[in-house]
Amino acid sequence: MCSHNQNQTNYPELNYGSGAKWIKSLTQNRLSTFLGGHFEDVNLSSILFTHRVDSSHHVDLQVWSAPGLTKPSFLEAMKQEFKPAKKALLLPTYLLFAGTNHWWKVTLKIPSYWEQYERVQFEFDPGCEAMIFLPGRRITGGYGGDRRVEHIIPPEAVRDGHYAVVIESSCNGMFGVPWNGDTIAPPDMNRYFQLASADIVVPNQDAWHLMWDFSTLREIVDTVPGNTALQNKALVTANKIMNAFTSGDPENVKRMRGIAEDVFGKGWQAKGDKIYDEGPKTAQIVGISYCHIDTAWLWPYSVTQQKTARSWSTQIDLMERYPEHRFACSQAQQFKWLEQQYPPLFERIKEKVASDQFHLIGGSWVENDGNMPSGEALVRQFLYGQRYFESRFGKRCETAWLPDSFGLTAAYPQLIRDAGMKYFFTQKLSWNNINVFPHSTFNWVGIDGSQVLCHMTPVDTYTAQATVGDVNKGITNHKNLESNASALLVFGNGDGGGGALAKMLENLRRIRATTNEHRELPSVSMGSSVEDFFGDIEEDTKEGKTLPVWKGELYLEFHRGTYTSHGSIKKGNRKSEILLRDVERVATLTSLLKPEGHSYVYPKQAIDDCWEKVLLNQFHDVLPGSAIGMVYEDAEKLYAEVREVCTGLLEDAFSVLLPRSSPLLSPPTSETLIAFNPTSFERHDVIKVPLSGGAARLKGQVIQASADGKYGYALMHSTGNNVASYPVGMFSDRMPASVFTNGTDHFVLRNANVQLTILQGRISSLIDVKLGRELIPKGSSGGLVIFEDRPNYWDAWDVEIHHLETSTPLSFSQVRVVAGGPLRAAVQTKVKYGKSTIDITISLDAITATMQGNSRSFFNFDAVVDWHERHKFLKFELPLNINNTYATYESQFGFVQRPTHKNTTLDAAKFEVCGHKFADLSEYGYGVAFLSESKYGFACEGNVLRISLLRAATAPDAEQDQGRHEFSWAVMPHMGSFLESDVPIAAFIYNSPLHVRTIPAQNGGRVVPSLPFWLEGASNVFLETIKRGEDDFEPKASSTTVILRLYEAFGGHASIKLHVGKDVPVKRAYVTNILEDTKGELGLMSTAGGRSTLKLEFRGFEVKTVKLVLETKRSDVPEIARTTSANRDSWVTVDEEL
Repeated sequence: MCSHNQNQTNYPELNYGSGAKWIKSLTQNRLSTFLGGHFEDVNLSSILFTHRVDSSHHVDLQVWSAPGLTKPSFLEAMKQEFKPAKKALLLPTYLLFAGTNHWWKVTLKIPSYWEQYERVQFEFDPGCEAMIFLPGRRITGGYGGDRRVEHIIPPEAVRDGHYAVVIESSCNGMFGVPWNGDTIAPPDMNRYFQLASADIVVPNQDAWHLMWDFSTLREIVDTVPGNTALQNKALVTANKIMNAFTSGDPENVKRMRGIAEDVFGKGWQAKGDKIYDEGPKTAQIVGISYCHIDTAWLWPYSVTQQKTARSWSTQIDLMERYPEHRFACSQAQQFKWLEQQYPPLFERIKEKVASDQFHLIGGSWVENDGNMPSGEALVRQFLYGQRYFESRFGKRCETAWLPDSFGLTAAYPQLIRDAGMKYFFTQKLSWNNINVFPHSTFNWVGIDGSQVLCHMTPVDTYTAQATVGDVNKGITNHKNLESNASALLVFGNGDGGGGALAKMLENLRRIRATTNEHRELPSVSMGSSVEDFFGDIEEDTKEGKTLPVWKGELYLEFHRGTYTSHGSIKKGNRKSEILLRDVERVATLTSLLKPEGHSYVYPKQAIDDCWEKVLLNQFHDVLPGSAIGMVYEDAEKLYAEVREVCTGLLEDAFSVLLPRSSPLLSPPTSETLIAFNPTSFERHDVIKVPLSGGAARLKGQVIQASADGKYGYALMHSTGNNVASYPVGMFSDRMPASVFTNGTDHFVLRNANVQLTILQGRISSLIDVKLGRELIPKGSSGGLVIFEDRPNYWDAWDVEIHHLETSTPLSFSQVRVVAGGPLRAAVQTKVKYGKSTIDITISLDAITATMQGNSRSFFNFDAVVDWHERHKFLKFELPLNINNTYATYESQFGFVQRPTHKNTTLDAAKFEVCGHKFADLSEYGYGVAFLSESKYGFACEGNVLRISLLRAATAPDAEQDQGRHEFSWAVMPHMGSFLESDVPIAAFIYNSPLHVRTIPAQNGGRVVPSLPFWLEGASNVFLETIKRGEDDFEPKASSTTVILRLYEAFGGHASIKLHVGKDVPVKRAYVTNILEDTKGELGLMSTAGGRSTLKLEFRGFEVKTVKLVLETKRSDVPEIARTTSANRDSWVTVDEEL
C-alpha cells in the first residue's frame, strides 16, 4: 500500500487565474494618493476630523493690535480696548515687519455631546506665529509654519462647556517675511497675514494614528533598499491599508491599524514609551530633541524673545505626553530673556531641568560665530554662559554646542576643556562646497594640543524631521563606523524655532517598533542625554584612542564672505572687545591703587552689561553680516551703548588714577600731554594733537605742525612697566620721515629703514632701505583692487572662487602731500569707482612698529569710503618678492598657517580666510605683514597678499554696507621669518591706541602708578587680560582677587616670571580655568622690595589664567550688588509684572 497520498496538501491541481504578480513601481507610486492632494475628499485626509465648528455662537473673537513695533506685556494688553473679530481677518503689518503684535481674547462654547470624545482642540491659525496664554498664566506654544496650530482643550473644560484663552500673535514667519518667498530675500514690509482658522474641532484620533502609521510605512518604502524583506513588507502592508480603507466606518480605521502591526509588531502601540525597552540593548542612533533658534537672523532680537517662549513651552507640553522626550537647549541669553519676560514659563523650565527632561548644553552666552570673536571674547562666552546656568539651575553644561557656526577656530579645544567640557557637537562642515569633511566622530585637537571628543552628526542637520531617512542616514553616511557605529539624531524644527512636533515623536516610536522586529534599519533610542551619547563613545573607543584625529581649525568651505560683510559690525565688535579690555584693566588698577580712603568701586555690573551686549552681537548670523537690516539697527545701538558706557567708566577711573586729567579732545584746560598705555608692552606712538583755540598751549609738545597750524604731531613714549606714556623729543635714534614727489604721478614715502613708491596711481616699489631689498617683483604693482562678487546663492554669506577671475586694479588719483615730516610723512589719495569715492591717507612715521631692536616702520593706510556699489568686493593687495607655501594669520590666542597654493582641492578651498590683527607672508630672513584694526578677511594667492575691505551684497539686507566707512590697515615689512619677527606685538599695539589726556603743568611731575604686573624671561608670552575676580562680587565673598590671563603667542614653550608690585600684596596665587575655578596653587616668592614673583611654564599656544588673592581687606573694595533682571532704558523692554 502506498503511503505518499497521506502527505497531500490542498495545493490546487488546476489554475485558470492571472496570478498575483504586481507592478511594484506603480504600487509604490500609489502611496502618495492616500493623504491630501487631489483625492483628499475621499482618502484618509477626509476623516481626520470628526467635528468642526467656527460660528460666532461657539467661537467669540476679540482683537487688539499693539501700535507700531511695540511688544506689550500680557498685563498691559489686557488693559486695552478689544474689538470684535472673525476668521479671514487680515492682519496687516502695513509698513512694519515681524514683531507687529496682535492680542486676541477667545471665548469658546463647546457642544455638550463632545464630552464623549477622547480629545477636543481649539485650532487657531493666523498664518504667522502665535502663543496661547492660559488661565493661571501657563503658556503653550502655537506655530503655523508646520501647521502646529492646535491647542488641546483640557477635559474638565470640555465637560464644563466653556473655555477662554488669550493669544498673542506676531506677524512673523519661521523664516521672517521674505518679499518674494525666497528665504534670504529682504523682508516684505507690506505683507498681510490672514486668520485662516479659529475653530473648535474633534480630531479622529484613530485616523491620526493611522496617518502616522502610514507615513512611517511609506518612509520605510522610500528609504530601505528595494531588495530587502522589510521594504517589500512595508509596501505590501501600506497597499493593504489603502485597499481596506472605506470612509465613514470608525471600526474600519481600527482594522487598518491592525494591518500596520504586520510591520510594527503586535500590540506595539500599547507599550508607549516602553517600546524603547525592547529590542537591541544598544541603539545605533540616539535621538535628542533640539530647537535651533537663531538669536537674530531674518528677524530682530525682540522677535527671538517670543520665539523662545513659544518653542520651549511647546517642548514642555510634549514632555507631559511623551515621557521619553528629552529636549536639549543652548544659549544663556535666551534663558535670561525668558526669565525676565516670561517668569512662569521659566519656573516650569527649572522644574524640567531638575527632572532631567530639559537638558542644558553649549555653556555659552549665545551660539556665537566661531571665527571672528577674540580669544578673550570666546572666554567670556563660556564664562558668562556657564555662570548663568549654574546660578539659575545649579549645574553647568558638559557639552559645547555650535551646530551652525561658519567654521571654528583651532583655539576652541583648549577653551572648551578649560570651561569644564570635553565633548563638542557641530555639523556645519557638512555644507562644504568643495571637499567632504572626512570624519563623523573624531578627536579634535587644537593649536596647543588640547583635544575634545567631537561628533558631526552624519544625518547632516541639526533640524532633522525624525524620519526613517534621517535615522538610516545616521549609519549610511557615517564616516567612522570602524571606530564607533553610533550617531546623534538631532531633531526638531529650527532656525526660526519650533522644535520637535508630536508627529516626530510618534514616528520615532514606530521606527523603534520596526527595528525591534526587523534588522534592515538601525535602531533608535530615546530618553538619554547628549552626555550619555558622548560618554558611550568615550568608553567604546577607549577614551578616544581608537578614533581618528583632526588637528587645527575646522575650516568651513562655504560662507567665506562673512569675514567681510557688514564692515561696521566687524568694527563695532573689535573696538568693543578692546574697549572692554581697557576698561577692566584701568578699573582694576584703580580699585587696587586708589588713594587711601577713596570711594572708587569696581563697576562690575556695568562691565557685565556691556559684555553681554557684545557677546549677543557675536551671534553666528549677526557678527558675520548675514542678517536683515533691522538686526543691524539693533546691533549698532548696542555698540553705541557699550561705547558710551565704557567711555564713562574710563573717565571715572582716570579721574582717580590720573587726577585732574581730561580727555585730549575735550576743551583744553591743561598744558601737558599724558597717555595711558593699555598694553603691557613698551611702545612709542605718534599722535595727532589739535592746536587751534585753547589747545594752542600744547604747541610746545608737538614736533611737527600742519601747514595751517590747526593740528600737530607729538611723539609719546612709555618704557618698562609704566602705564603712562609721555611726550618726548626727536632724539638721534629717530628716523625722520619724508615725502618726495615730482608733483604729478610719482611719490616716495621714506625714512631710514623703509621706502614706498606710488607711481602712476599704483604702489610700484616697497624697499627695506637698510638692506637695500626690493619687496615688490619687477613689473608688478599693488594697491586697491575690485572684484565682481556674485555668489551662486547665499549673497551676504558667500564669495566664490570664480570672483578671483574678475579683478580690476584701481589707481590712486589726486595724490597730494599732506604731511612732510620729520615725525610723519603722508600723502592723501582719492579713488573714484562707480558711484563710490575712496579717500586714503598713506603715512609713514619716524618710529618703528615696536621697541625691538630690528623692528621696521610700517606704512599706515587710513581710509574714508563713501560706498554705493552692488555686488562688488573691494580689497587691497601687494605682490611680494617672497616665496613660501603658506601664509600666517592671527587667530584667537595664537595663529594659523594656511596654503598659498592650490596643490589639492583642500588647498584651493582656502582662497578666502579669516584672520584677526595680522596676516603675514614670510620666508627665511624676511617677511611682510598686513596689520588690521577692524577687518577679518584675508587671502594669499601665491605671492600676492590681500586684505578684504568691503562687500556689497543685497540679501538678506538690501542696503548692506552702503554709506560711509572709516577703517585702517598697515603694511609692515620685517626682518626675519614670522617666528623671528615682532609682528604679533606690533599688531597688538596697532589695535590698542593710547588713551591720550592732558594734565596741568604743575601735575606733570606727579608719579603715575606703574603697572603692578609684568613679565620677565620670555617675549613670546603676552599678558592679555587684567580684571577683578568674578567671585569677588558674590554675596558671600570674603576676599579680593585679581585675574590675569596670559597666553603663549608663537607656538613654543616658555618659562617666565610673573612679577607683582609691592602695592598689590599677594596672599596666595592659583592657576584656574577660564571659569576661575582653582586648578592648583602656585608657589609665591617674595623679595626684599615687597614684590611677589610667580614662575609659570607654558606649552605652545597655552592660555593660562592666574588668580591672585590679595592681602587687601574686602572693605577696601566695596561689594557691588548684582541685579538679576534690571529694567534698562535700552533696546529691549523687560516686563517685570508678568
